[in-house]
Amino acid sequence: MQGKHAVRMIAAGVALFTAAGCRPEDPQLSAALESFSADQLAGAIQVLASDSFEGRAPSSPGEEKTIAYLEGQFEELGLAPGNGDSYLQEVPLVSITADPRARLTIRGAGGSMRFAYGSEFMAWTKRVVDRVSVRDAELVFVGYGIVAPEYGWNDYEGIDVRGKVVVLLVNDPGFATQDTALFTGNTMTYYGRWTYKYEEAARQGAAAALIVHETDPAGYPWAVVEGSWKGEQFDLVREDNNMSRVAVEGWLSLETARTVFTQAGLDYDVLKERAASREFQAVPMSATASITLRNAVRRSTSRNVLAVLPGGDRADEYLVYMAHWDHFGRDPAMEGDQIYNGARDNATGVAGLIELARAFASLETPTRRSLLFLAVTAEEQGLLGSAYYATNPVYPLPKTVAAINLDALNVWGRMGDVTVIGLGNSELDDYLADAARAQGRWVRPDPEPEKGFYFRSDHFNFAKQGVPALYVDEGIDHVEHGEAWTLARREEYTAERYHKPADEYDPSWDLTGLVDDLRLVFRVGYRLASESTFPNWSERSPFKATRDSMMAPAR
Repeated sequence: MQGKHAVRMIAAGVALFTAAGCRPEDPQLSAALESFSADQLAGAIQVLASDSFEGRAPSSPGEEKTIAYLEGQFEELGLAPGNGDSYLQEVPLVSITADPRARLTIRGAGGSMRFAYGSEFMAWTKRVVDRVSVRDAELVFVGYGIVAPEYGWNDYEGIDVRGKVVVLLVNDPGFATQDTALFTGNTMTYYGRWTYKYEEAARQGAAAALIVHETDPAGYPWAVVEGSWKGEQFDLVREDNNMSRVAVEGWLSLETARTVFTQAGLDYDVLKERAASREFQAVPMSATASITLRNAVRRSTSRNVLAVLPGGDRADEYLVYMAHWDHFGRDPAMEGDQIYNGARDNATGVAGLIELARAFASLETPTRRSLLFLAVTAEEQGLLGSAYYATNPVYPLPKTVAAINLDALNVWGRMGDVTVIGLGNSELDDYLADAARAQGRWVRPDPEPEKGFYFRSDHFNFAKQGVPALYVDEGIDHVEHGEAWTLARREEYTAERYHKPADEYDPSWDLTGLVDDLRLVFRVGYRLASESTFPNWSERSPFKATRDSMMAPAR
């Protein structure tokens, strides 16, 4: 160890000594922190990510094994069932599997072209029907497809897209221009998420919405699009069978999009640049699109897993630790390895959830507030399990102190820093900063804010309902190798393993950093569960008004 990293390690040691010297540690807190074990974590990850669990798809044999494992773990630790006399909350789902023989046909002045499902475009429907069809519908390029009055932005102004196919760009104009005065600059807003773009297209009456994929603004390569959206697609069961959604949602590969624009006599790069300006106006493309999706529809029931450690004098108030147990299952059509093991995403988070439960269960004196350990289903299908719980809570949201989310945890070793996704959103950041100082670490914002991670994991559904939510990611300043090394590991994981069968347990993983991070969020939770006050969102947060309104009757 040399240079600045040796200095950093020494500084961390001094910080730990100083923190311990100035403020003696609570003995039972110290004992609980010591109970975290990298070996126990590795064992749980290997079980959950094993081939025998078949990729942990919702409503599959892999779910049954996962649920049984989690129930057994929580029961063995002495945690109570979290839903009456059951550890389970049923989540009604519907799955729709599109026939992969579908083709996208584009007709224009230059003739007719057909594009292949999977390699050139991806498409699906959320409508619960056996067949959807869009026939010879006009194509309209609507830029980023955003209507945001607070930013003075409306990509649909002056254009009627009812019954048409809108073509959109991913992310938002702030990322495209890197202009900090435009939206939030490099940091993706919710307007940049594909979920919003499909929702807005439906509000505008479009028949279909196709997003142009580019790796940098999307945050992942085309292989992730192909792997994530083919095969069985789940959604919650809704009264209208999702008939309010556009008939067809999908992605175009960048190469396909360029071909379509060229055939329409348009320059994709020129229009993309124009779309980042408030003066942009939607462009009819003088071409039509046709696609038919034939679907296999299946209704099923998946489960969230809930386990509780009852508190003391404030036992009717709950702190939530959460992680999603699901992944993508297996794809029998694939050659070679067919199982999406999901070792880092998110066997690590579920293993961390179990370790946190073990540590809290070891306390001789329970915390004042109760602790809910929530393992949710169908995160990979659109945060469905957490959405169901957040809108059908077992424990009242005004009595829910906060939610702490564990998703794709650190497997690369010890870090001098820790990342908060959405830093500045809530007072929970202060709790984490204090806990980090006790470890000789420091808090930093997301190093990849353009990828919109705040909107891509289960805490977001709690946030939307007003509950303060903390999403902690590993740091990037490795104590031995530094930042560039860690960022390279992250980029390699995203390109080669994320949402692919290659996300398997690796015996070379260094889980010491994962232990550090779990101790960190344990400290945060121990403090929150021992207090009587409720943390809130920051004044700038869009979720604060919902929380204030929710809590008003209790004051």
